[in-house]
Amino acid sequence: MTSTLLFLGNIGTTELMLIFLVVLLMFGGNKIPELMRGLGRGIREFNNAKNSVEDEIRQGIREAEKKPIDK
Repeated sequence: MTSTLLFLGNIGTTELMLIFLVVLLMFGGNKIPELMRGLGRGIREFNNAKNSVEDEIRQGIREAEKKPIDK
């Protein structure tokens, strides 16, 4: 679990509960599902863009391998 949460540093359970409580107080219980949906959409769009760039790079490499080298 620590390898996936390296960007959080040394945040423990108490700190995470405090952060959750502050978010709950700021946005209310009704807004949290909407926020999570938006976060999920953002992550999905990021992954789609990342995959698109990777596909373009792979396609470029394949095309470069097919072309004969002119000297």
